[in-house]
Amino acid sequence: MKRRAAAGSVPKRTPVRVARGRVPARRPTGDPDYMLSLARGLSVIRAFADARTPLSVAGVARAAGLSRAAARRCLYTLVQLGYAASADGLFTLTPAVLTLGYAYLGSTSIARVAQPVLERVSETLHESSSLAVLDGDEIVYLARAATRRILSIGLSVGSRLPAACTSMGRVLLAALPPAPRSAVLARVKLVRHTPRTIVDRARLRAALDRVAGQGYAIVDQELELGLRSLAVPVRRTDGQVVAAINVGVHAGRTDAATLERDFLPVLRHAAAEIGEAIRHAPA
Repeated sequence: MKRRAAAGSVPKRTPVRVARGRVPARRPTGDPDYMLSLARGLSVIRAFADARTPLSVAGVARAAGLSRAAARRCLYTLVQLGYAASADGLFTLTPAVLTLGYAYLGSTSIARVAQPVLERVSETLHESSSLAVLDGDEIVYLARAATRRILSIGLSVGSRLPAACTSMGRVLLAALPPAPRSAVLARVKLVRHTPRTIVDRARLRAALDRVAGQGYAIVDQELELGLRSLAVPVRRTDGQVVAAINVGVHAGRTDAATLERDFLPVLRHAAAEIGEAIRHAPA
């Protein structure tokens, strides 16, 4: 059943693919401590990230960048350990894999602290709110309080999105020291997700300079048409930026001026609350 678009909304959305991190499955030259078998196993697990149906050995090998023999051995081991299941030559991951992610979240105080704060933000503003950290050229969601679905994709803890065209990503990139920020700008692949997406490196550099100066980022329909978001940094008590939180709104309901006037103070207060609670959490 098709839902009728709300007044002022954008009827057509550009699909957005949630980016997935990759683990190099080849040994770095001259590194005797690199465990190639572990890297291959992680690559096999990540091969299922975008799979909507069970995968064959050949499908896993192709997605992970491995030979069929290596993929088969990794799958066999994962099945024996209970992290995967097989039937009729096809493989799926089991819920046991979730324990790998929960182990990280359980040891990360910022995710535990942020969740109730995000829920209060969401309840106050009646919009979805999230917390993310920077991982390479992407952001990774560690906590989320969703009131409604704005993106055409579903976002949850563990989801990844490109840092360059997201509000939390720009806040985190802007907080980097000059050398690491320049390195990211030099290597990042700028993809035009919508007609509004910044794909010029000089423009992106200028945008990050503005974010660094004003202390927040507004990204207006650069990731997906109809999505406007505001993000602020989460700082430890020593000033170190360790994460970012945001609020995402439908562009037809809330303009940028409203985000700055009504939403920004709420988000800054929430970020300060999280920052005070985590105190000396590792950056």
